[in-house]
Amino acid sequence: MFKTLRDAFKIKEVRNKLILTLVLLFIYRLGCWLPIPGIDSEALGTNVEGNTFLSLLSSVSGGALSQGSFLALGVSPYITSSIIIQLLAAVIPSWQRLAKEGADGRKKISLYTKIAALIIALAQAIGIAVGFGTADSVNLSLFAGKEFLCYSFIVLMLVSGSMFTVWLGEKITEIGIGNGMSLLIFVGILSSAATAILGNFQNLFVGGKTTQTAIWQLVLFVVALIAIFALVVFVDGGERRVGVQYAKQVKGRKMYGGQSTYIPVRVNANGVMPIIFASALLTFPQMLMSIFAPNSNNGFIRWWNNWLGAGTWVYAIVMSLLILAFAYFYTMINFDTEDIARNIQQNGGFIPGIRPGKPTAQYLNSINKRITLFGAIFLAFMALIPTLLFTAIGTGGLNSAFSATGMLIIVSVALEFDKQLEAQMMMRNYRGFLK
Repeated sequence: MFKTLRDAFKIKEVRNKLILTLVLLFIYRLGCWLPIPGIDSEALGTNVEGNTFLSLLSSVSGGALSQGSFLALGVSPYITSSIIIQLLAAVIPSWQRLAKEGADGRKKISLYTKIAALIIALAQAIGIAVGFGTADSVNLSLFAGKEFLCYSFIVLMLVSGSMFTVWLGEKITEIGIGNGMSLLIFVGILSSAATAILGNFQNLFVGGKTTQTAIWQLVLFVVALIAIFALVVFVDGGERRVGVQYAKQVKGRKMYGGQSTYIPVRVNANGVMPIIFASALLTFPQMLMSIFAPNSNNGFIRWWNNWLGAGTWVYAIVMSLLILAFAYFYTMINFDTEDIARNIQQNGGFIPGIRPGKPTAQYLNSINKRITLFGAIFLAFMALIPTLLFTAIGTGGLNSAFSATGMLIIVSVALEFDKQLEAQMMMRNYRGFLK
């Protein structure tokens, strides 16, 4: 990847796109540190750090939520709205047809996603302003004690910051390199990870004295991190190639077909979506309780935190089962075996040893289910093992920075960015193919 970056800076057009991408990412990180007037960042940071769910949400935004900054909500409302729209598009027939209409259909779905993101951002902003206002995180003295005016200003700033983040992501996708939303999450996770590493290892070397235990913890942590990243890269590139043969066809005076190709069935084709779906479903009640009742620990709230709160063993078991279920659900949405079998048959193709039509769809479906099972088990493994491993090593403070979702996002975005960068370079070097 470093060689690709070095070669990319030698091409003027690619270099300009890289610089624009870096400038927009810098603007995003700057907005993550601009505090909103009326919010006590120290009090808010204390309340966020004391809540497992909100600390994880803050780590995705690079600590913007705990700082009470202009971009505190980050891309989380947009990600949530994207998940909701994808689920609705899978069950509403009119939206299914809309998704197949090409560019016009995608524009309408993108508009629906932005509207849903605006509504979710408004709800989250009101919850943060009102909920944390009762926890002395909001400074009412700025508006002469007028609560409604103060809360309205904070909500307006949070919602504006969230939609500005969406605009930044779209601009990166349009004039830069890579997927803008993914890069914003990528930068936020890396920033939180760097801060967590610095703070964690400052605590390991107490009093400026390097102990033998601290050295071994450092070594084991680095080795475990490299092994986990290597495993993620290995599984991310794993795929089952189903061979397809196209028969020769004579049309007029020309002969078509007669070539061989394959259908790639990836082990982890779903990426981090099953983990995001499962965690969103499990943590949604906890999010509501954290925002609207931050200081309450009685009744149902206490029962939920003790049994289904993030970090409990029941939470881990339910999380694993939900990941398995959502992995199959998301595969059914994205990998339509009947549609693939129909396209193969219409183009005169067939899988060797399998009859065209319905038998081909059944064959692809059986392969896809087995591959999806391994991918789902891998995601469940990634959702649980890193946390347990870092806790056993003695670096449990890094769990929020190096969560399963965070590590999968880092690897996936880095690999995708490298592929798009290579594609941009290949487009600019097309002259070599014509010589």
